[in-house]
Amino acid sequence: MLNSDFVRNNPEVVRQAARDKQLDPEVVDNWLAADKQWREVLAKTEKMRAQVNSNADKIKAQVHDQKKPDPELVALGKQYKSELKKLEEELTLAQAKYRDLSLHLPNVPAQDVPVGPDESGNQVIRQVGKLPEFDFKPKTHAELMEGLDWLDTKRAVKIGGFRTYMLKNEAVLLEQAILTYALKKLIKEGFTPMSAPSLVKHEAMVGTGYFPWGQQDHYYTQDEQILAGTAEVALTSFHQGEVLSYKDLPIKMAGISPCFRREVGTYGKDTQGVIRVHQFNKVEQVVYTLADEEETRRWHEKMTGLAEELLQDLGLPYQVLLMCTGDMGAGQRKKYDIESWFPGQNKYRETHSASYFNDFQAMRLNIKYKDRDGKTKFVYTLNNTMAASPRILACVIENYQQADGSVVIPEVLRQLVGTDIVKPKNNQKVAK
Repeated sequence: MLNSDFVRNNPEVVRQAARDKQLDPEVVDNWLAADKQWREVLAKTEKMRAQVNSNADKIKAQVHDQKKPDPELVALGKQYKSELKKLEEELTLAQAKYRDLSLHLPNVPAQDVPVGPDESGNQVIRQVGKLPEFDFKPKTHAELMEGLDWLDTKRAVKIGGFRTYMLKNEAVLLEQAILTYALKKLIKEGFTPMSAPSLVKHEAMVGTGYFPWGQQDHYYTQDEQILAGTAEVALTSFHQGEVLSYKDLPIKMAGISPCFRREVGTYGKDTQGVIRVHQFNKVEQVVYTLADEEETRRWHEKMTGLAEELLQDLGLPYQVLLMCTGDMGAGQRKKYDIESWFPGQNKYRETHSASYFNDFQAMRLNIKYKDRDGKTKFVYTLNNTMAASPRILACVIENYQQADGSVVIPEVLRQLVGTDIVKPKNNQKVAK
């Protein structure tokens, strides 16, 4: 959500933000009309309330003086109350329209965000790590996992439908090792570990900016709850409706949860393996900062750096992209994607996403703090993937494959997995 005064004073800035994010700029004009109507009806309503109260005071004064209330005042009071009731009904409708349109206004991108229509406008800002060289044709993770008896999609699809999978044997241990390692890394950085609920209320999806734009991308329950696609929803909403102290900030949360996405519009894409699935597991970073964009930008770089450290620890080559306006969410002010190298597919693929919002989410969720001077402000929010599996699992498998179909376990994970290499069929070598 944007500050109303900002929109009133800078409508063209918000229109341009909508255009740049491939949204309809007409929403700004609709908002301005609704805002004007709401304020006009509000003024009329407040004026009528004052008249109702003034008339009531006159009647009370007559009663106090032991006089019979003037019939004209009584009739006028009834008239005023009738008019007030109509105005309040009109105000309720005007407020609802104003509120709904406010939720459709996009955040304004930061000045250093490139303008572009889609992923073609993204900019690679750095590449890290040497791409692995093989003296054989590298296999995809799906081929490797099937050879190791690590993956079953055929039976899983019978049970859960398209884009469903079941991990088996050491793949389960390797996935849990990656997630545990990522979580422990954040704990060492002072993040509070939290198991985040996947089932959330509609208000949490609206508050974090996933709704109204992404409603078709999520699953719903018969109890009107939503299956969240990230722990960001629960963690960012954690202090909704609260007033914190500047002494509490920054608040650093590390959430681990199962996540769900419908993958609407991806028919025919990535049907093999576990790149694009409906259910996955993720460790997420969420931070609240002071209402200072420079401080927030420092945290944006730090959180991105933590994800990069994880990839470096795992020995995975990657590149960091600065996302353009057309390939970022409506609520995001600036966004980085990290793409890791998949040798079996001979390309980089997205494994992480880091964004900051300023007060866009906090205004929707009403999360505030008192600064050193006692002034109340909205916190600024950020989030970033730390590890999302099975995609990061697939990346590890492709990068650590051997000619015979074996997969070496990254050194930092061997103690958690309990082996240093896994070979096809029964030729597994157990670490000492």
